[in-house]
Amino acid sequence: MTSTNANSSNIHEEDFATVQSATIKSLAQDMGFFACGIAKAAPVDEAIAQKYRRWLENGEEASMAYMSNYLEKRLDPRLLVPGVRSIISLALNYAPAQQIPEGEYQIAAYALGQDYHDLMKQKMRELAIKITERWQLPSKENGEEPSIRCFCDTAPVLERYWAQKAGLGWIGRNHQLIIPHAGSMFFLGEIFLPYEADVYDEPMSNRCGNCHRCIDACPTQAIIPNEDFHAERCLSYQLIENRGELSDEAKNNMGNTIYGCDRCQTACPWNRFATPNTEPALQPKPELLSMSKEKWHNLTVEDYQRLFKGSAVKRVKYDGLKRNITVTKM
Repeated sequence: MTSTNANSSNIHEEDFATVQSATIKSLAQDMGFFACGIAKAAPVDEAIAQKYRRWLENGEEASMAYMSNYLEKRLDPRLLVPGVRSIISLALNYAPAQQIPEGEYQIAAYALGQDYHDLMKQKMRELAIKITERWQLPSKENGEEPSIRCFCDTAPVLERYWAQKAGLGWIGRNHQLIIPHAGSMFFLGEIFLPYEADVYDEPMSNRCGNCHRCIDACPTQAIIPNEDFHAERCLSYQLIENRGELSDEAKNNMGNTIYGCDRCQTACPWNRFATPNTEPALQPKPELLSMSKEKWHNLTVEDYQRLFKGSAVKRVKYDGLKRNITVTKM
């Protein structure tokens, strides 16, 4: 998470209390974000809060115990960041411009380049600075020093919920945020503001219709109609978050995939509209693209550290990746 409380002499003196949504969106677009929307900070809708609590009560988070941490803050952003009044949701395209050759071992598209946490934080910090250059931070309130906070999958924030509330897209049957005519291959991040916005975006309604291709494509039946998402069944969970032995379902259905899973996304018709990203940091290393199955099976710790330096693949650690690679040989 990142915060800034810097003020600037270059302040628009006509308005200290309200920020202009159109200006923020223009700044976000200039910085390469695909989409930007703003929602009013408020408790999460009660129906969503109850669904999330039920999901935890049923143990659907599997070994991801952090999903239950700071529950009340997760369900009310005002508890997470006192003084927050508006939440900016941002989307950055990661649809791959280059892919690992078909027939070789595959990793999820989001992990082909550099770690998205670092890239998103950097871009959001820059946007936060530009905002404070235009609008003075509000005065100290209730002993709290107002600040702007940036989050990207690093705090108890329901990212897809806030992206939908901010009008970026809708949460599809595959539980991914889908942006119309663009798809779901986007990193999401939030900037918590201590300002009101002059205009708030409206939530987008679901446009999945009767389509169920993502459900049909899920190899382990982690997505079931009218049920909560079954994280422990998910191939992405098994290949990344699970630190123990892979489930039999995962072993039997992973195919050539050794990190993550994109099947519910590639099956989604909206991803036909995805355009390859042009962000240099998200392009895969030539060495990664040249990896053969033989090279993967002979992967050393040194190879792993060099190949995935600054990569999200580091989350699975060397032993976890080797476990996945070894299983494909069975």
